[in-house]
Amino acid sequence: MPAAGEDNAGIVDLLIVGGGINGAGIARDAVGRGLSVQLVEQNDLASATSSASTKLIHGGLRYLEYYEFRLVREALIEREVLLRNAPHIIRPLTFVLPHEAALRPAWLVRLGLFLYDHLGGRKLLPASRGLNLRRDPAGKALKPSLTKGFSYSDCRVDDARLVALNALDARERGATILTRTRCVSARRDGQLWTAVLEKFSSGERWTVRARCLVNAAGPWVASFVKHALALPHSQRLRLVKGSHIVVPRLFEGEQAYILQNADRRIVFAIPYEGDFTLIGTTDETYEGDPSKVVISPAEIAYLCQVINDHFVKQITPADVVWTYAGVRPLHDDESTSASAVTRDYVLELDDQDGMPPLLSVFGGKITTFRKLAEHALEKLKPHFPQIGPVWTHAAPLPGGDIPNADFTGFLASVTAHWPWLPASLAGRYARAYGTRIAQLLGEAQGIDELGLHLGDDLYGREIQYLIDQEWAVTAEDILWRRSKRGLHVTPATITALESWLGETHLKARQR
Repeated sequence: MPAAGEDNAGIVDLLIVGGGINGAGIARDAVGRGLSVQLVEQNDLASATSSASTKLIHGGLRYLEYYEFRLVREALIEREVLLRNAPHIIRPLTFVLPHEAALRPAWLVRLGLFLYDHLGGRKLLPASRGLNLRRDPAGKALKPSLTKGFSYSDCRVDDARLVALNALDARERGATILTRTRCVSARRDGQLWTAVLEKFSSGERWTVRARCLVNAAGPWVASFVKHALALPHSQRLRLVKGSHIVVPRLFEGEQAYILQNADRRIVFAIPYEGDFTLIGTTDETYEGDPSKVVISPAEIAYLCQVINDHFVKQITPADVVWTYAGVRPLHDDESTSASAVTRDYVLELDDQDGMPPLLSVFGGKITTFRKLAEHALEKLKPHFPQIGPVWTHAAPLPGGDIPNADFTGFLASVTAHWPWLPASLAGRYARAYGTRIAQLLGEAQGIDELGLHLGDDLYGREIQYLIDQEWAVTAEDILWRRSKRGLHVTPATITALESWLGETHLKARQR
């Protein structure tokens, strides 16, 4: 096999199928180590599981009950690595755990939190502590019967932006990222893979040759092997649906709550987008088409009931303003409960008899994507002996090069440098784009230089930036994945955005 990084006759080292967090993470890591990389995603980046998470970077406190110590330790270490490298889209979050003795004894909760504090060598986040919910402000929203609790720290994340920024960094380092492009088929041809790709917008097909094929297709990982490659695979995949609801804000303060339920599952209630509370998740085995997954009325009722069992303020399905559901492609460890299925990942390498390698990714969680990428490349190292050393642990994501990872100080510098920006817009731009805000705003000297005002706080300059830099194509890409403004904008703004995008696409086709 030719040396790593050579790109002769249109051959790439890695062809990655799947533009979720694992595919984007592997692409970024690989190109930074000197490999030539092409990634194809059949829809938008993060359009499936990776944008349907609970928006957390966390160790997974509940996984301790299933003795997943390796996974929890790795996730806790990654939590701090990612917080340093992306302080704009990742931020600390305090969790309040009301204690219910009938579900778990206090000593067991204390033991779990002690392990949680120490397994990962915590440095940046506060330690756990006990709470008197009669006195602590966090207890005000809870039912009076909940008098005792605990608090600990994890982080929240803009999950879809995490994917986009990994892809952006990969492209800036030399990778080719193709969205809305499907890998129709691929076959081994001597020492190479020959893959047929198809662009959805035009139906155009072409072939690409690669030294290695990485299957990071998420919920489609098994069907891709079966249908596009016509090959068997040894790993069993279990699809588990996780659904969330969003309601108007339930409580004051910036703390989140982790709620124990009688079925021994836990549900999070998290401040979301300022005016709302995000509630989830469910765990149900799923057997349908991953592209058609939706929350069920039973799941909505379940999440409402968990909230009503704990909070003074009661909710009904009529209070739900938005829902989303995703399918987790978990490695099937034959657990009887969907909640108990491991969230750890399995990397299956098929490279027998000197064939060009196929690496398939099963399972995983958003917190550990970076380590998954490192382990994936470690598996491929025998095929690419000149691959460079690990590097992503100390490399900020685009916009994340904030001095000392001090977002508060950075926000103050943004408002000082662009005093004409409304405070809410300055905060949103700083949080979404970090230091790339300078690239977004360019030489603008006032709000009237941000381009066409489409309504609410959407301006043409931001939309064009997302199209040019972050692969946005549709209003859904922009409102629900790149900016999360879908919860805030009016129908008139959506109409204006769709019209603007239509005109932009028409002009692009005419050039």
